[in-house]
Amino acid sequence: MQNEVLEQYNKSLKEGQKYMKAAQAAGTDPYLPVLDEQLQEAEASPVELGLLEIPMSRIVGTKTAGRVSAMAGNFMPILPPDSEFGGKWMHLCEAHLSDIGIREPIRCFEYLGKFYVQEGNKRVSVLKSYGAPRIPAYVTRMVPRYSEDEKIRNYFAFLWFYERAGLYEVELRRPEDYGKLQAALGFEESHQWTESERRSFLAGFTTFSKVCQQLSGPEDHVLPAQALLIWTQVYSFADIKALSTAELQKKLKAIWPDVLADAEPGAITLQTQPDEKEKSIFAKLLSVALPDHLNVAFIYADSPAQSPWAEAHDLGRAYLEERFPTQLSVQTYTALGGDFDSAIESAIEDGAELVFATTAQMIGACRRAAAAHPSVKILNCALSLPYTGVRMYYSRMHESKFVTGALAGAMTDNDLVGYVANYPIYGTIASINAFALGVRLTNPRARVKLVWSCMPGDPVAALLKQGITVISNREASAPGQTLRGFELGTYKLQEDGSLLPLALPVWHWGGMYEKIVQCVLSGAWSQLAKSKAVNYWWGLGSGALDVQLGDHLPDGVCSLGWILKNGVTDGSIAPFRTRIVDQNGLERNNGWQDLTPEEMLTMDWLCDNVDGVVPAFDELLPQSKEIVRLLGIYRDNLPPEKEEKQL
Repeated sequence: MQNEVLEQYNKSLKEGQKYMKAAQAAGTDPYLPVLDEQLQEAEASPVELGLLEIPMSRIVGTKTAGRVSAMAGNFMPILPPDSEFGGKWMHLCEAHLSDIGIREPIRCFEYLGKFYVQEGNKRVSVLKSYGAPRIPAYVTRMVPRYSEDEKIRNYFAFLWFYERAGLYEVELRRPEDYGKLQAALGFEESHQWTESERRSFLAGFTTFSKVCQQLSGPEDHVLPAQALLIWTQVYSFADIKALSTAELQKKLKAIWPDVLADAEPGAITLQTQPDEKEKSIFAKLLSVALPDHLNVAFIYADSPAQSPWAEAHDLGRAYLEERFPTQLSVQTYTALGGDFDSAIESAIEDGAELVFATTAQMIGACRRAAAAHPSVKILNCALSLPYTGVRMYYSRMHESKFVTGALAGAMTDNDLVGYVANYPIYGTIASINAFALGVRLTNPRARVKLVWSCMPGDPVAALLKQGITVISNREASAPGQTLRGFELGTYKLQEDGSLLPLALPVWHWGGMYEKIVQCVLSGAWSQLAKSKAVNYWWGLGSGALDVQLGDHLPDGVCSLGWILKNGVTDGSIAPFRTRIVDQNGLERNNGWQDLTPEEMLTMDWLCDNVDGVVPAFDELLPQSKEIVRLLGIYRDNLPPEKEEKQL
């Protein structure tokens, strides 16, 4: 046994020396972190947790500096075998290999989810050298004072989860993710895990974590629990136990780009202009073989005869076929009963190479299809979803709203303009604010009265009751689309009760589909990084939307409309390139710079000439909550919906 023990020590010594050299080369501390040094500048209160089984992976340092010089930062020894430390280490190693084993619990302190050893550093070192997953420990938790610091907020979210699950193995990156994982596993927010549920979870999570380690590269910053949360968005936790290790690795590898994107800031690439080149430089340089024919599929949630939204996309499909009469074969599929998975799978089985899923609610089915069929290009009509395997497409409607706002400000007789917003989702707040800035451009005195169609009541009636006669209502889903129970666009109620159309923002899905197909045929599709989620967010200049001016506008107002529309289209006019102050008096732009696309997309504030608020989730109509939960600007702060029980 002595030879085996000495061999184990020398092996561990090499690992320690290797760690030291790598840390010194990188300019980082090669020794174990010391908790006492961290607590000198932090206020924390001790809480005794008693005897626990703690994961070895979360033991990262020592309580005091006394043993720092004997071990590297990975707990491996750095002193020679004939040292006093080496002798004691090997004696413990003998005990571990004997029938006796290392039984005495260590004593440690937990701070911010990590453990620092007070007594038992050598025991930890020996067991880490053998890859032991857990160790018994008497734990004292050091609880910091709560603050809005991101690290502290996340730790308190972990404490919330620990009180329910009793697990230290779970580490997540954002506070809201702990509640999402609890819900994804099928538990109510207040559910206390049983011992059976803990064991069932660890049985699957341990295997899942090992596969994560196999897929992770040296530069990846992947947390297994974070990867698990992404897994549950596509599959279920129960699938982990049902799959072989090879099958699990294959499925996880298919969504691994989403895992990596989640671990890095700026997961979404907003592509704000289509590539107009006939053949991309990328394709020319690499001599990429470009397709001369594409099989395209459109997936609808409802029949175009019954749904204005589906009708609009079907008109876009027809436009697309007219533009590419020989290069495309196009088929449409309607997801009967909301079975999006079957509709997409049918399209792919029929040979679809490019799939347009026309509603945001299809995103789960799109992600599953993308994982199963990585060669198929799949797009979902949504915005601000960070998934690398499925590209999103949407229009910058705020550009059209800016133009209509300017006309509304010019046409109001009482300095009041009404605005009917649909849902508090990404992009909607930018539309409200762009409209308000358009109103301010032509009428600095005017106030924009904001109401929401996703809340109970008749929003237009509420505006009319206030004496408002100039109102911006919903945009048209497609050129030439007929009214279906509501007035479209911006209009003015005249004295005789008739409506004077001022301007109508129009989605032009055919223009967007045309540009996306051109991206594929030219090779531009492949230029965008596969490690990022791509969201196409195109404006007036792309042909993906339009503004139709009213036939009976006063001449001067009509001329202004054309000037603004053309200016926004060619980029000489930017709706948000102006001084902007929000409702709380905070300056959002000094007027000398543009807002970035990300700043426009993620707006959660309203301009100071807007009267109204963004409704809370509980105030919404039941039928509006699904889309807001998926795309809402406050979606990350919503209590997650409980899934079917997984443990």
